[in-house]
Amino acid sequence: MTTKLLLLPLALALTAAAAEPTTLHLTITGLRSSNGAVRLCVWRDEAGFPDCKKNPNVVTLVAPAASVVEIDVGKLPPGDYAVSAIHDENNNSKLDKSFVGKPTEGIAFSNDVKVMFGPPKFAKVRFSVTGKSTHTMRMRYFL
Repeated sequence: MTTKLLLLPLALALTAAAAEPTTLHLTITGLRSSNGAVRLCVWRDEAGFPDCKKNPNVVTLVAPAASVVEIDVGKLPPGDYAVSAIHDENNNSKLDKSFVGKPTEGIAFSNDVKVMFGPPKFAKVRFSVTGKSTHTMRMRYFL
């Protein structure tokens, strides 16, 4: 019985530590100019991916554009996440596209996934966030 009483506080401490929020630091490289802003969406689930407006649970962040953009997402529950970003060069709060639908502004996805024909699947950009996590993405341009 004494052993059980000694292990209970340890079990409670481990459970509390596992539930503590994590932090995520993002670095975005490869911007072609410092015009406008970088708009990021941090996804916990794939609902509406990659259109941030289609999922009310998406964390959105905005930072001024620079050659390298550093963003601290803040505290998140541990788990799997995905990040999508645009370089909104004209700062109109949307991804501009050509008449054929090709982005005219930069786009980036976590895991540095390259875009071929349409946006990548959520499963390809998902990564694990635990403790103090860092993630680097490269902005890509098509036009």
